[in-house]
Amino acid sequence: MQPDLIALGEPMIEFNQLSDGGAGNWRLGHGGDTSNSAIAAARLGAKVGYLTALGADDFGDELMRLWQAEGVDASRVIRNPAAHTGIYFVAHGPQGHSFSYLRSGSAASRMRPEDLPADYIAGARILHVSGISQAISASACDTVFAAIEIARRAGVQVSYDTNLRLKLWPLARARAISAATVPQCDILLPGMEDAEALTGLTDPDAIIDHYLSAGARLVLLKMGKEGAILATPDSRDPVPGRVVQAVDATGAGDTFDGAFLARLLAGDPPLEAARFANAAAALSTTGVGAVAPMPTEGAVRDFIRRS
Repeated sequence: MQPDLIALGEPMIEFNQLSDGGAGNWRLGHGGDTSNSAIAAARLGAKVGYLTALGADDFGDELMRLWQAEGVDASRVIRNPAAHTGIYFVAHGPQGHSFSYLRSGSAASRMRPEDLPADYIAGARILHVSGISQAISASACDTVFAAIEIARRAGVQVSYDTNLRLKLWPLARARAISAATVPQCDILLPGMEDAEALTGLTDPDAIIDHYLSAGARLVLLKMGKEGAILATPDSRDPVPGRVVQAVDATGAGDTFDGAFLARLLAGDPPLEAARFANAAAALSTTGVGAVAPMPTEGAVRDFIRRS
């Protein structure tokens, strides 16, 4: 299968702390920002593929089974017997959720530009990458830039979520790498908190102006429960937030990305796609974990009709 959307990055096994706490109360799930987005898009009907490297271990097998079940093509995924599959833990407390990682030296962090299947990327319509994929190692960062170069040469649109994780790299490096990536993007999907840190700005319109002037063709600034703002050099439109009974926001921004890209591929105008994505992201917060609560198209349409 040649996918329309290809995502690149580091998938991870997730252990999510259950609400009753306790040392043994963790639920196994799946995570990794670009993998989440790929699954969200596939669940909404897009033809999706994923590029990464996994350990030749049980957790890698678990992720391969997940993608098969979700209809994500993993035929080009590398299995590395010398490295492990990444793991993370989500704990919940009064200040929200916090993350702990066992990812140093993971198979995905050892990806190299020469590992990329150029024909596979060039045959897609959109390539989706993220700041996390750039942060996990220098070679993974080089791999993201190489994938972007392949996509641009082939006329494939590039989608980029800045997705900042300061546990992975210093802010100065994150700012430099992000600044080098933004001009190469057709679709920029920053979260508000990350954008504030990366740009030093706090006003949403100023942040959007910054990214547009840097060369991004379309900016969709995600603002959580406040909604989003969709902007191009010629227009700027608010996307109001949706009210839900939120349980766990893990993966909501990833669901937003996948839903937006899926609807663009389906032919929706960007503003309509953004409204759909905002509803999908809201619904994804009503369950526990990154993947399990991701909605189907029917669920999103029903939610939009009722709200």
